[in-house]
Amino acid sequence: MIEPHAPAQPGATPGAQPGTLPGTSPGAPSGVPRRPGPARLPVRPDTGRFLVLACVFVCAACGLVYELQLVALASYLMGDSVTQASVVLSVMVFAMGIGSLAAKRLRRLAAAGFAAVEVALALIGGCSAMALYAVFAWTGGWGGLWANGPRVLLVVVCLAIGLLIGAEVPLLMELIQRVRRQDAGGAVADLFAADYVGALAGGLAFPFVLLSFLGQLTSCLLIGAVNVIAGGALVLGLFRGDLTRRTRWLVLVANVTVLAVLASAAVLVDDFERAARHAVYGDEVRVALHTGVQEVVITGGTHGRPMALYLDGRLRSGGPDQTRYRQSLVRPAMNGPHARVLVLGGGDGLAAREVLARPGTHRVDIVDLDPALIRLARTDPGLSRLNGHALGDPRVRVAVDDTFRRLRQTPPGTYDVVIADLPDPGITASTKLYSQEFYGLARRALRPGGRLAVHAGPVDTRPHTFWTVETTMRAAGLRTAPYRTRGDWGFVLAATGARPDLRLAPGERPLPAGPSGLRASTLVHPRY
Repeated sequence: MIEPHAPAQPGATPGAQPGTLPGTSPGAPSGVPRRPGPARLPVRPDTGRFLVLACVFVCAACGLVYELQLVALASYLMGDSVTQASVVLSVMVFAMGIGSLAAKRLRRLAAAGFAAVEVALALIGGCSAMALYAVFAWTGGWGGLWANGPRVLLVVVCLAIGLLIGAEVPLLMELIQRVRRQDAGGAVADLFAADYVGALAGGLAFPFVLLSFLGQLTSCLLIGAVNVIAGGALVLGLFRGDLTRRTRWLVLVANVTVLAVLASAAVLVDDFERAARHAVYGDEVRVALHTGVQEVVITGGTHGRPMALYLDGRLRSGGPDQTRYRQSLVRPAMNGPHARVLVLGGGDGLAAREVLARPGTHRVDIVDLDPALIRLARTDPGLSRLNGHALGDPRVRVAVDDTFRRLRQTPPGTYDVVIADLPDPGITASTKLYSQEFYGLARRALRPGGRLAVHAGPVDTRPHTFWTVETTMRAAGLRTAPYRTRGDWGFVLAATGARPDLRLAPGERPLPAGPSGLRASTLVHPRY
């Protein structure tokens, strides 16, 4: 039940009972300080309570954006999104519990403590993405002790942000009770309702607004600015009567300083990102863009310089080795009928180039999720020259679609050959494209005797991944023929009928049967 708010009598401690000394709790020994009574507010209690809950909403949205941007950036920089999300969320939730316990000591100075927490959170959270990217860019190639530098920094940042987010709730609980005393259950319900709704807003804003229009680094800086403005406005506007004059000035100076730091970083963020990108990819970066699906970087490719294509930081095309990679993937599968060919992935057009080089190819369907990569494959001078202008060939049809969904919609027996030119199976986002269900759909799309070619990962450095791919294809009812080529690339050629006949080029050789006892990877139980 909400208790009515009544102003204290002059000279009396608010809420004190008759006969109680000012500044002490009723029934407590003389000299024991009591918890502060209702705050002296410049607005009505109902308005003050609404402002506190609005601040809770904003802080919750900012906190969730910090978490999501750390998960997204760590997944991009270090791969394996499931592992990175588990590390970030578990460490932050643990730290939030510690922060809540630590904040108990600040409850008597709730206004000043909350201001300090928001200043620190805005500075650390707002700059976290730039700091993580900087360590990855400039120390990621050092090796030795520094090889795990980005992972260590990720854990440290998660601990710091989690501690500060955890400290917010007890302090905000104290502040809302200072506005108008109410029963603990009602106060907790109000606070958590605003907190959860704010988290929803932040969770939806990050992928659909912030990441799409501002990019990861600028979004993080903007959220830090919103965070410090909300905290500073609440404390200096609503609870300034709880602060000494010196404390008010300290809070103001700290807020302005953090805002200046974040604004300066926002002005320099493009130069910073360009310098970090050059530190990662070298000085010949010619194209760099975030497509909404992935980051695409092209280096070289003009004036006789060798071209390299990176997707989410991983080399996909470049140099003579990458040409041999596409040839080793495509050419063994083209030995046999190949009038109709489906290329899954391959939006760069390089696999299609190898398919079109074989006489008798009448139609090539390319399915890729990224329209920006397809556009670059058509228009970029270096990439279009490398793929032999394959996407402009009249025999080629390009569809922007999810490869798994496209296979589900493909009528049975449509294609002679399916080429899976897909990201590595060790990347969590692509594990469904190496599942038994996926290969079952590919088998259905093939005509009798049709062939499926798959890159299964390195044989020597990741044998478990390679042989799990081969086991999974056999579990889908395909007959397999694994082989490898120079550079530790491993491939599997499979067919719907008899075991396919491997016709390999020099430098390629078949592999003997793999280890027994491996289990197939499925959608609900990936084993890579």
